[in-house]
Amino acid sequence: MARRSKGRAVNGIVLLDKATGMSSNHALQRVKRLFNAQKAGHTGALDPLATGMLPVCLGEATKFSQHLLDSDKRYLVTAKLGVRTDTSDSDGEVVQTRPVDFTEQQLMDALDTFRGDIEQVPSMFSALKYQGQPLYKYAREGKTVPREARKITVYDLKFISLEGDELTLDIHCSKGTYIRTITDDLGELLGCGAHVIMLRRTHVADYPYERIVTVEEIQAIADKAEEEGTDKFEALDKLLLPMDTAVMRYPEVNVPLAMLEYVMRGQAVQVAGLKPDQLFRINMGEDENKFFVGIGEMSKDGKLQPKRLVVLQP
Repeated sequence: MARRSKGRAVNGIVLLDKATGMSSNHALQRVKRLFNAQKAGHTGALDPLATGMLPVCLGEATKFSQHLLDSDKRYLVTAKLGVRTDTSDSDGEVVQTRPVDFTEQQLMDALDTFRGDIEQVPSMFSALKYQGQPLYKYAREGKTVPREARKITVYDLKFISLEGDELTLDIHCSKGTYIRTITDDLGELLGCGAHVIMLRRTHVADYPYERIVTVEEIQAIADKAEEEGTDKFEALDKLLLPMDTAVMRYPEVNVPLAMLEYVMRGQAVQVAGLKPDQLFRINMGEDENKFFVGIGEMSKDGKLQPKRLVVLQP
């Protein structure tokens, strides 16, 4: 007999505003407990030092978390110039101090080298794995292992301010970009060294910044509902964004409700107008009655082949 899952079968996405000093997994577990969710997963860890948007997927939404992990991100970062650390952030040990001496034009020229398609060698203090172990484990043992440069894209890099030895930038980048590495590389290019002292993720994909909430704000909503004798979960669930927001960048395809049984069994169905080598959001039905069931792609014989489906609630 299968063991019954603990918690609620709640589905959706919370845009958590992660606090500094908190690990992404700790933040995830706090949200999971507050919503009493059966399943939860985040969409790309933030360093403990970092704050900002951390989409937390609950229930069936966890099936699409990878698509948010693969999405573009935007960060606000402040770097302290003149000091280099072994982790490229303020949590590390100082390894070198140098005078800050460059012109405004030299700074603008240096920033320009990071715009567009570039290659980046990941930091030893990253979660990427080498021979099955995260790089940061080797780094903590004082070991350096080979890392291959990876192609990333910096879509936009805006200069915000330079106040004393603190430089603030706004960076819109592709998945897999390490802001700490950009900061360290920039410091070396300027000849003075640099490390991150503030990092805030302001956007993931196209999610609205105004929808982010802290753990404390979620807790306050639950507490208020309990004080008023109302259903706290009904109040909390108003914070959730729909599951399909995780895959909004894919075109929508509407499938007649008569094909629901075939689609939910994972069978390919005939749908006109599909393009090859592309994922689609699958909606069943039409107009205001349509509902999201998963993602699919065009099969070799030109049909819509379901790839990842949600479990529909009875």
